[in-house]
Amino acid sequence: MDGGMTSGTTQFEAALGVVERLRAAGYEAYLAGGCVRDLLLGREPKDFDVATSAEPGVVLEMFERTFAVGSHFGVVLVAHDEDDGYFTTEVATFRSDGAYSDGRHPDAVRYTRSAEEDVRRRDFTINGLLMDPFGVGCLPSDLVDDPAAVREGVVDYVGGLADLEAGIVRAIGQAEERFEEDHLRMLRAVRFAARFGFVLEVATKRAIRSLAAKTAAVSRERVRDELTKMLTEGHARGAFELLNETGLLAEVLPEVARMKGVEQPPQYHPEGDVWVHTLGLLAQLEEGCSMTLAWGALLHDVGKPPTFRKAPDRIRFDGHVEVGVAIAAEICRRFRFSNEETRQTLALVENHMRFADADRMRASTLKRFFRLEGFEEHLALHRMDCLAGSGNLEHWEFVRERWQAMPEETVRPKPLITGRELIAAGYAPGAAFKQMLRAVEDAQLEGTIATAEEAMRLVRERFG
Repeated sequence: MDGGMTSGTTQFEAALGVVERLRAAGYEAYLAGGCVRDLLLGREPKDFDVATSAEPGVVLEMFERTFAVGSHFGVVLVAHDEDDGYFTTEVATFRSDGAYSDGRHPDAVRYTRSAEEDVRRRDFTINGLLMDPFGVGCLPSDLVDDPAAVREGVVDYVGGLADLEAGIVRAIGQAEERFEEDHLRMLRAVRFAARFGFVLEVATKRAIRSLAAKTAAVSRERVRDELTKMLTEGHARGAFELLNETGLLAEVLPEVARMKGVEQPPQYHPEGDVWVHTLGLLAQLEEGCSMTLAWGALLHDVGKPPTFRKAPDRIRFDGHVEVGVAIAAEICRRFRFSNEETRQTLALVENHMRFADADRMRASTLKRFFRLEGFEEHLALHRMDCLAGSGNLEHWEFVRERWQAMPEETVRPKPLITGRELIAAGYAPGAAFKQMLRAVEDAQLEGTIATAEEAMRLVRERFG
């Protein structure tokens, strides 16, 4: 594991302590799910979960600080305070679920003493592994850096080890049943396959194709979160190619699915159609990139399909930016983005074509361009856009050089005058104030005026 564990070490030790205490009280307890998978892959787990035969009431009483966040589903959080922060360990009781009428939650939960029964109601074999951290030939604290030692303690009821080694994402049991229980699992299958570079097992992929329309019943927030993870985990292109192959893309993002087959002028886009171009941007998204940059990359050309036309001279997309902003706004609304996330995503779509005009902009216009919030994301998007198309970075280099060279006080200078000075000069407050102050700021940004006296002179000359 590159660099070993960092903040996760404390979380790992805390989870070990929970397992040890439960076992000392006579209960079965294991590390479970994603943390076991990641340890076997030599990756640093984001958190460590525990599965146990102890029922929620027992867990709540056994540990000093607990939260019954999902006790009706057998889940309790055990809280820990350490020098490097506060965190929790999720402790879930072995259970067997009844039917899932709503496509997300079981209608009834029955606790069980069988670890195998608990595992068989989970989603994928690679997530169905348990580990006994005390059943290995080394100190438990050494497990975080030794996948081979982790393997010694694995309890595998569903063939997860073999699938992990073969690079396969396979639903546990009957794939249709797992996806009927929670329709979001279809998106999760795609995300895991993309994240790890795995393939979807044949029956699992077939079941997704058959049931893809069921994702319409999943809350938009849950779908949004899965899509955002796909976009920001460093494997966005593979994830969206797989969404397309499984039929999920047309269900969750039909506006993006419509990009397929939409031709572009080859002199500007030798790579191919709008879908191929968009995949080229997604391929450049790095792990940990901001969600707004990721969604901006995905949606920057979403206005092209409805504006496509073949003119006598070449293919055109007249007004595609304005149409794209409107479509992106609807997508943000549908997926319930925050106001801030919506603003930045739409700004990226709205401004992605402006770079081509930068070398002809007046100084005031260019400086206002630089004032766009999160301008580094606009630069990043334009660079990806160029590299996914013609590869010509001339406009990007021009803007980047001037943006980096221009001092902040030049881009956002202190106003020479305000409405207070206009009133003192005898002007009545009203709509004209905005025009006056804008004219003064333009001249200031252009460098033609630099003092309050010059600003007032300009106002008198232009507005009387």
